[in-house]
Amino acid sequence: MLANVGRLLAGVAVACCLVVAMAGTSAAQKAPPDPQAYVKYYVVAAAYQEQPETLAAIAIRFLGSGERSAEIYNLNAGRVQPDGASLTDPSRLNRGWYLVLPWDAAGEGVKYGQIPSGPKPTTRAPAPTGTAKPPASPSPSPSASPSGSPSPTGTKAPGCTAVAASSSRSDWAQLRMAADGAWDLSRGNGVMVAVVDSGVDGDLEQLNGRIAVGADVTVGNGRGDTDCHGTGTAMASIIAANASGERTPAGLAPDATILPVRMVGASGKSRATDAANAIEVAVSAGASVVALGSHVDLSAPAVVTSLTTALNHDVLVVAGAPSKPVTLPSPGEPDATGALLLVGGVGADNQFVEEYQPTTVEVVAPGADVTSVGQGDAGPLSYTGTRFAVAFAAGQAALVRAAYPELNAVQVEQRIQDTADALGGDAPDERYGAGMINPAASVARPVEDERPVGVGTDNGGGGGGMGALVLLGLALIGGGAFLTLQLRRRALG
Repeated sequence: MLANVGRLLAGVAVACCLVVAMAGTSAAQKAPPDPQAYVKYYVVAAAYQEQPETLAAIAIRFLGSGERSAEIYNLNAGRVQPDGASLTDPSRLNRGWYLVLPWDAAGEGVKYGQIPSGPKPTTRAPAPTGTAKPPASPSPSPSASPSGSPSPTGTKAPGCTAVAASSSRSDWAQLRMAADGAWDLSRGNGVMVAVVDSGVDGDLEQLNGRIAVGADVTVGNGRGDTDCHGTGTAMASIIAANASGERTPAGLAPDATILPVRMVGASGKSRATDAANAIEVAVSAGASVVALGSHVDLSAPAVVTSLTTALNHDVLVVAGAPSKPVTLPSPGEPDATGALLLVGGVGADNQFVEEYQPTTVEVVAPGADVTSVGQGDAGPLSYTGTRFAVAFAAGQAALVRAAYPELNAVQVEQRIQDTADALGGDAPDERYGAGMINPAASVARPVEDERPVGVGTDNGGGGGGMGALVLLGLALIGGGAFLTLQLRRRALG
């Protein structure tokens, strides 16, 4: 295996900080309003002043600012409306919906009382890992390469089928993540995130300048910056896409570098040896965060061996929580600092996209009806699957590693867990683990009892005092930003 990895690395092109100390706490994610409680609410009309109703327009009318539409969204996301639908797109509201409003909403049309009862919520049927809901209409597909060789970047090889995705768009995931609240402190600069999946379309404008050549372990010496199925491209876009007008949501860490490692060919079938080689390539190439797509079988012995290698290095491996029994790997060295973070995917209603093994989910992230970018000219599409929740958590890890480069992978994992917004019962919860990831809080809030590597130790260089002064100065400078962030997250809660 090592010989194969060495040959693969010959074709890999690797594209290649700030410490902030602040104080505060994060508001936990609130449950949907109790329909029997007295609240302020609004009944959506067919139109207002001959214009379609939107959350932004309602926020301006009743709250004085369109930016507060996120508060309305979070109060109503996942609550079943009288017509059986629920809020997933801030720009699409149905007539007759009851929207719960913040306590300070005022204006003609604002009501106070119990929300009229609607149909009972239905349970989301688990979706197969890595799949997306069928499109309402055919999406444009990239042109095929006439030869059997790897296709040019951004095109689809013969016999390759892109994973189904919907052309409808919902921004609930990006709204819930509110990653822009972290960007004053970190944008993932200098961090390499390996995406182990179907490759990544390196020609996409939204990923311009962020994609390394990578590797294709299925052929031994191919490139990773082409994508046949689209799932790797969608994962990379969630992590590091630059916003393109109003069509494409920005990734969580838009300044991070993506190292694409393809381990699934045109047939869509994957081998454990390819997955194992892909992990070895990612670690050897210097990725400090490795996002594993759903083709990687955590129970395969070859994969376990490669994961052990990764854990022996300072690498944070992000993977989907297992849906079948599995014995998870442990570092092979006593002083190893690598970590494995297991993520569960949920929808806007906090329902899982898969049936995960009990107590294996450490954190959850958006994994249903997630808007990302398809390969070629497909544009923004809506995907469902655990791998997309993995991408959100990997993007968050890039933010933390860029903001706190002195933290090791174990500490980064702990920070992600400790700043998550609790769901369900106590945290950690048996189903949801630590809860929904909170990217902004993870870079802005110090973690209790956390001690960065090297901080407070005498390294003989006399830099400890200067480092403390820098930390103190940054804490004072960042205090205002942190307060603003906390108020925003509390409102979104």
